[in-house]
Amino acid sequence: MTTLGGKTVLITGAARGIGRLMALEVARRGATAALWDLDGDLLDIVVKEITAEGGRAVAHTCDVGDRAAVHEAAGLMRRDVGPVDVLVNNAGVVNGKAFLDLTPEDIERTFRVNTLAHFWTAQEFLPSMIERDAGHVVEISSAAGLLGTPRLTDYAASKHAVVGFTESLRLELARVAPGVRTTLVCPGYVDTGMFEGAQVRARRLVPLLRQEDVATAVVRAVEQDRERVLMPAIVYSVSPLRILPTRAFDRALGVLGITASMDAFVGREGDG
Repeated sequence: MTTLGGKTVLITGAARGIGRLMALEVARRGATAALWDLDGDLLDIVVKEITAEGGRAVAHTCDVGDRAAVHEAAGLMRRDVGPVDVLVNNAGVVNGKAFLDLTPEDIERTFRVNTLAHFWTAQEFLPSMIERDAGHVVEISSAAGLLGTPRLTDYAASKHAVVGFTESLRLELARVAPGVRTTLVCPGYVDTGMFEGAQVRARRLVPLLRQEDVATAVVRAVEQDRERVLMPAIVYSVSPLRILPTRAFDRALGVLGITASMDAFVGREGDG
């Protein structure tokens, strides 16, 4: 079990949605909430929310998809709060376009924020964790990191990469610093507005997740040293279903309405 009181928790994409809610949760547990986001104005509001409740928060504007910006912000964070104990890679973007409608800029931005940012932040903060043989890295992937969906080619590919990154990192850390934990989080559609319009036919099996529930689940997973959080529960069935022939697997996704889930997508930029 991990106690968050007295720890420093860095959360990317912390200005809204799941990131903001996680920041509030860890601060209520006595942690220093270290917050990164592109939107400095919204970050200031989150800091005020936390301090109004008697918590401690430090915020820096940072484009996590920019390696140089991450390096600079990491230096400022270490100056202001010292070593980071828990790193939560939460920032994310989605385009929701058919593959041939994606521009090169769309694709590059998706991978900078959804994938490469995880590498840049981990390279900044893992060395100190390994030296102390203590710490936790949380990677927010997606159910789309476990199966593909039309209109999510770039997003699903970027989130699949996060799954592979987290699994490989977990095994490396087990060799060199077993006290440093990792948690992979793969939620389905969440009501942050990021996937506005997306819907699944089988709502009872694949419900729209409440962002409050996801934020709480992630914080509890850190406290309980859990290595994986999949939401909703049906996401745990994806791997066993892979034993099916491809066409049968695709039909199963069709019956659930997953392959048509992005057809009415509107969306907005944000974390997820």
